[in-house]
Amino acid sequence: MSNKSKLQTQKLVLGAVMTGLVIILQLLGSSTTFFGPFSTAVALIPIVLGAAMCGTAIGAWLGFVFGTVVILSGGAALFFAFNVPGTIITVLLKGTACGLAAGFVYKLLSKYNKYFAVLAAAIVCPFVNTGMFLLGCYVFFMDSATQIAQTLGLTVSGMAVFWALAMGNFALEILSNAILSPVIVRILKFNKNLYKIILTIAYISLN
Repeated sequence: MSNKSKLQTQKLVLGAVMTGLVIILQLLGSSTTFFGPFSTAVALIPIVLGAAMCGTAIGAWLGFVFGTVVILSGGAALFFAFNVPGTIITVLLKGTACGLAAGFVYKLLSKYNKYFAVLAAAIVCPFVNTGMFLLGCYVFFMDSATQIAQTLGLTVSGMAVFWALAMGNFALEILSNAILSPVIVRILKFNKNLYKIILTIAYISLN
C-alpha cells in the first residue's frame, strides 16, 4: 500500500472514530441545558479535533453529523413548531459550516504554529456555529420572534430573542474549547500512535 493510500485510510479510520464520538457526546449533552432551552454543543471539541487530524472535508462531515444528532435528539424542537424546513436547513448548515471553518483555519495556520492553529480553530468553530444560527433565525424565524419569546417567557422582541438564546451557550462553548485546546494539541502529537491503537482495538474486536 502506498503512503498516500495509508494516509487516506488513516484519515477515514480516525474520521469514523470522531463521528462516533460526536454522536455520543452530543446525545449525552442533549440531556442537559445550562442556558435557555438548548443543550450546549459539547460535540464541538471532537469536531475541531477531527478537522485538525483529518482535514476540512472530515470537519464538515462531523459538523453535519452533529447537526443531524441535534435534530434527531429533539434539540431543535422549539423551532420545529414554527418552521420545519427552516429548522432543518439552519441546524445542518450551521453544523457543517463550523466543522468546515475549523478545518480551514487549522490548515491555514498549522504551517506556522500548531498550538495557535488549534486555538484559532477551537474559537472559530463556536463563532461560526452561533453566527449561522443567528443568520438562520433572521432568515426563517423573524416573523415568529414574538411567539417564540412568549413561549419562553421572554420580554424582548425581534433579533434580541435569538441573541438571548444564543449568547449563554456561546460563551460556555468558547470557554470550554479554549481550555481544552492544549489537550487537542497533545492528541495531535500522538496522531500516528492513536491510529495504531484504534486499528489494534478494531482488530481485537473483530477477532
